[in-house]
Amino acid sequence: MTSQFTEINVVGEDETGLIAEVTSLLFERGINIEDLDQAVREGVFRMTMHVDTGEMVTTEEKLREDLNDLGAELGVDVQVRFPSDRETQSIAVLVTKESHCLEAIFEAWASGTLGADVDVVIGNHPDLRPLAEQYDVPFHHIGDEKGTPDEEHLLELLAEYNVDLIVLARYMRILSPDVVFRYESRIINVHPSLLPSFPGAAAYMQAIEEGVRIAGVTAHYVTTDLDQGPIITQRAFNVPDDADEGALQEIGQPLEAEALLEAMRLHLDDAVTVHRGRTTLRDPDDTEAQLGAPTALDKNNPDRPIDGLGDYIADQDETDEAEASDD
Repeated sequence: MTSQFTEINVVGEDETGLIAEVTSLLFERGINIEDLDQAVREGVFRMTMHVDTGEMVTTEEKLREDLNDLGAELGVDVQVRFPSDRETQSIAVLVTKESHCLEAIFEAWASGTLGADVDVVIGNHPDLRPLAEQYDVPFHHIGDEKGTPDEEHLLELLAEYNVDLIVLARYMRILSPDVVFRYESRIINVHPSLLPSFPGAAAYMQAIEEGVRIAGVTAHYVTTDLDQGPIITQRAFNVPDDADEGALQEIGQPLEAEALLEAMRLHLDDAVTVHRGRTTLRDPDDTEAQLGAPTALDKNNPDRPIDGLGDYIADQDETDEAEASDD
């Protein structure tokens, strides 16, 4: 949905009547629902609505207060994001130990090409704290000795920093529905394979074991299905015959950073839309966006033969027509 609409997210334990309670409150205040999507996963209910508040008979502050009161009464969490809330966008970056994607994000931010502010870095290990401190960005460690994250603390931090976009910069943990549902369509992950091939762990090693000639990386929206969210950008590269996992990492990591940054920019610019699990550019004539391989690659692809259009078929058709005319 475009940024002209107000976004309302409702997340909590699944109970009968939740949708009716929220939609009734909006109707009473003259608010029109433009889009509504809801799902339940592992007992967690999520409803995302995009609504037109342009002619509502209340104020933004009062609507937010009323929805929060209703959420407390129903035992659910309600988040409201008005168009004005998104004028200056805030990014939270989640990390583990790999630095390349975080470094690229910081460099883009420092150069002014990112289009939003990196307000916080959150790690399930403390290894990248020095890099965050180098850019004077707060770092919060939320993992135990094994790296298991405290997701309750994570949600508190995301709310505290009023985050617009969550970026998983090689964050090596699966987010629970409790987190994903609260930030539906606002979490971007980068994965070291050309999804849907080789999801999950050790994707580069999977590529080597399967003997593929072309490998790659994918930046995608996060859903509750592991590595299956809508794909935003992809980059591909040839796999050397003698490559091991380390060699593929050296080739792939710069492309991971590139694909992730491109996906972030497209999202922050509201340049992509998702329909039935597939992303498309809002402006099909946008020549600056690179979703997949460079367009120059297309020029190297052969354009014939194509089934039914080859020279033999054309010649045969001419012969058949000539024989028919002789008869």
